[in-house]
Amino acid sequence: MKKLLVIGFVWPEPNSSAAGSRMMQLIGLFQNQGYEVTFASAAQDSDFMVDLSNFGIHKVAIKLNDSSFDAFVKAMQPNVVLFDRFMIEEQFGWRVIENCPDAVRLLDTEDLHCLRIARQKAFKQNRPFSINDLLVEDVAKREIACILRCDLTLMISEFEMDLLQTVFKIDPSLLFYLPILLDAVEASFEKKLPSFEEREGFVFIGNFLHEPNWNAVQYLKETIWPKILQKLPNATLKIYGSYPSQKVLQLHQPKTNFFIMGRAEDAQEVVQQSKVVLAPLRFGAGIKGKLLEAMQTGTPNVTTTIGAESMQGDLPWSGYVSDAVEEFVDAAVQLYTDKSSWLTSQQNGFSILYKRYQKDLFEGIFIERLQHLLATIAEHRRNNFYGALLQHHTLASTKYMSKWIEAKNK
Repeated sequence: MKKLLVIGFVWPEPNSSAAGSRMMQLIGLFQNQGYEVTFASAAQDSDFMVDLSNFGIHKVAIKLNDSSFDAFVKAMQPNVVLFDRFMIEEQFGWRVIENCPDAVRLLDTEDLHCLRIARQKAFKQNRPFSINDLLVEDVAKREIACILRCDLTLMISEFEMDLLQTVFKIDPSLLFYLPILLDAVEASFEKKLPSFEEREGFVFIGNFLHEPNWNAVQYLKETIWPKILQKLPNATLKIYGSYPSQKVLQLHQPKTNFFIMGRAEDAQEVVQQSKVVLAPLRFGAGIKGKLLEAMQTGTPNVTTTIGAESMQGDLPWSGYVSDAVEEFVDAAVQLYTDKSSWLTSQQNGFSILYKRYQKDLFEGIFIERLQHLLATIAEHRRNNFYGALLQHHTLASTKYMSKWIEAKNK
C-alpha cells in the first residue's frame, strides 16, 4: 500500500478553521487513491482537534530538533510527504531528504504567508500595500526557499499562483492550483435552505487566532456596525469564532445588538439561519473559507477586495464587494431589506460553488499530476537546479542548527 506522511503545523480542527477543513480534504484525496495516511505533529493536543482514528488515519506525536524523527521516517519510508505550511518544511525537510530521499515532497501553503504578513504591516503603517513590500519581507525569502526545495506546492489562490510566477519567477512545474474542494450536492439542496423571510440578523464567523479576523471584528464594532444600526435599529450582529480572547469578549454589547457568541458548535447551521454575512477583511491572503461557507448555506455577503480575492473568477459576486465604509454599509442594508437583491446574490453564490469549487473539477487532474511526479521524480528534480542549490546550502545550516539545539537540550 502506498503511504502518505503528513507533517502538521497543528492537529486538524475542521470545525474551527478553513485550514483544518482543507487538510482533511487533502487527506481524503489520497485515501481515495488507496494511500495509507499517517499524520504527525509536534503540536500539543487541542480541545477541538478531530479524532483522526475515526477517519482511518494514524496519529503520531513527534518532536522538534530531535533525531527520533529520523528513525520514525526511515522506518516508515513514505511515498509522499506533505508539509503543512512552510515552517514545517524548514524543520523537517532536511530530515526527510536524508532518510527517505525518493519520497515526493509536497508543500501546502494554506495561504501565502509572506503576502498576508506584508499586507498586515502595510495596513498597520497606514499605507497602501505594494509588491516591493514582498521583496523586502524576510518571511518571503524563507517561504520562497521552501517552495523551491519542494517538488510541488499546492496553492489555493490564483492570484498567489500568478504572484509567484511573475514576481518571484517560480517555474510553473513547481506549482499546482488546488482550491478548497467541495463535495457535489443534490440539486434539491437549495430548496431545503431557509427562505429570506425565515432568516434574521447579520453574522461574522472566523477563528480568532487569525489576526485578519480579529481586526475585522474591531472594524465592525467601531466603524461599520454603528452606521448599519442607525439604518436598521432592530437588526442584530452575532460574532462567532473559536479561541476568543478576553479582548474579544469585552466587545460584547447587547444594548447595541452586538453579540460575541464564541465558538459555534455547528458553523453551517449558524450561518444558514442568518440573513447576511459581513466580512470586512482589510488584510490577508488565500481564499476565505467563511465566504465559501456563506455560499454553501445560501447566505449572501458583503466583503472587501481582499475578502473576495481569487474566489469568483469572472462570475458575479454572491453579494457586494466594497472597501469604502459608506458603500459597505449601504450594501449590507440593501441585502438585508431587498429580497430581489438577496435572491440574485444567493444564486450568484451557488454558481460560483458549482463552477469553481466542486471536487470533481480538480481531483482527477491532481492525481494525474501526482502520479506523473512519482514516475519522473529524478528528471523533475534535475530540472529544478535552484531547489537543489538551496538544499545544499540552506538546509545544511538548518540541519546543523537543529543538531546543535538537540545537543544543547541533552
